[in-house]
Amino acid sequence: MTNKEKYKQAFSALHASDDFSLEVGKMERTMKHHKFKAMVAAVAACVMLVGSATVAYAADVGGIQRTIQLWIHGDQTEATIQFDGDGNYSMDYTDKQGNVKHQGGGGVAIAPDGTEAPVSDEDLMEELTAPDVEYEDDGSVWIYWFDQKIDITDKFENDVCYVKLVNSEKTLYMTVKYQNGYATSPNKYLSPSTFN
Repeated sequence: MTNKEKYKQAFSALHASDDFSLEVGKMERTMKHHKFKAMVAAVAACVMLVGSATVAYAADVGGIQRTIQLWIHGDQTEATIQFDGDGNYSMDYTDKQGNVKHQGGGGVAIAPDGTEAPVSDEDLMEELTAPDVEYEDDGSVWIYWFDQKIDITDKFENDVCYVKLVNSEKTLYMTVKYQNGYATSPNKYLSPSTFN
């Protein structure tokens, strides 16, 4: 007798139960369900990876753009501003005449030990909302702060002007040197010799 015949004879007495086919069906369905879950998890991981790479790419290109309401020359204006994270900003807005304007700037903060660090986005926003002095072609001098437009042309004595600015949020004491800068303080007028 060959080995094949011996195996046939030994296992001929064994019969598979009817429940065996049901178990095989359950196992196949369970395996398909696990494969589907694994496929869904893999797709979700790919989407997250691509999405985070896109955000990182956008941040690397130059920061995130924001649309803000800002007071420019006494008019509330919608502006698109972009901070680059290195202490600089770039801003675009449309003026009253419908002209698209571009403005940018930035700076560094110097620590007491002399080290420099880029200014924060908050510091840049504070600078953008600070009062602005404009010297017009007709010789007039104006201060713009929030919705205020103040003509200070005739208020200069010895090329210095002192103006108290008040709005609902705060009060500023402003010292203006004619065509030589200005300084503000929430507490008092600053001496012209302390700046510029």
